Amino acid sequence: MTSVEEPARTGGRIRDAARTQAEILDVATQEFARAGFAGARVDEIAARTRTTKRMIYYYFGGKEQLFTAVLERAYAVIREAEQGLDVEHLDPVAAIRRLAEVTFDHHEQHPDFIRLVSIENIHEAVHIAASEKLGKISSPALDVIRRILEQGQKSGLFTADVDAVDLHAMISAFCFFRVANRHTFGALFGRDLVDPAQRQHYRAMLGDMVIAYLTAERAAD
Repeated sequence: MTSVEEPARTGGRIRDAARTQAEILDVATQEFARAGFAGARVDEIAARTRTTKRMIYYYFGGKEQLFTAVLERAYAVIREAEQGLDVEHLDPVAAIRRLAEVTFDHHEQHPDFIRLVSIENIHEAVHIAASEKLGKISSPALDVIRRILEQGQKSGLFTADVDAVDLHAMISAFCFFRVANRHTFGALFGRDLVDPAQRQHYRAMLGDMVIAYLTAERAAD
């Protein structure tokens, strides 16, 4: 049985492993987002990182594992943004609006994340399901939403039957659609959803929509 050996010394020094892996993940993210899982080529990723397939296989094990690592890092970025939320000093309305804005900003700034998630949905989330890291990650945003909802319900500002996961899906759906469907929406309706001139309009609209949902009167069943 053959095995992939540790990459040899180059120029008398071993290349920094963390830097090399980060570089590979940067390029792999771009390549998977551009060509999809099936279309991406490890040869191309190796050429663009000035390394070899052998080194990529040494660090990641193969194409499947590399794509999983790309997904893990992409989700880690948004989890870090969620963990950095500072809304404890805000009233429930301002806090939930701020959370929606963080999601809006992240999705706009990371279009590759949108493409990667779309690709993974085509593959029915098999890589996420197989990932130990992603399987153990719970969204920090959900904990924040639950705390805000509890405060809003106690104060009487929010209706009592709003579910944190539903609200998270509502916020994510708008932010995701705006980036993922930009081109088809523009072709059909002649409107660019990520037009910089309309950015503040859509950002405020998201917050208004969420607050309206949380404060609306619910009809009795």
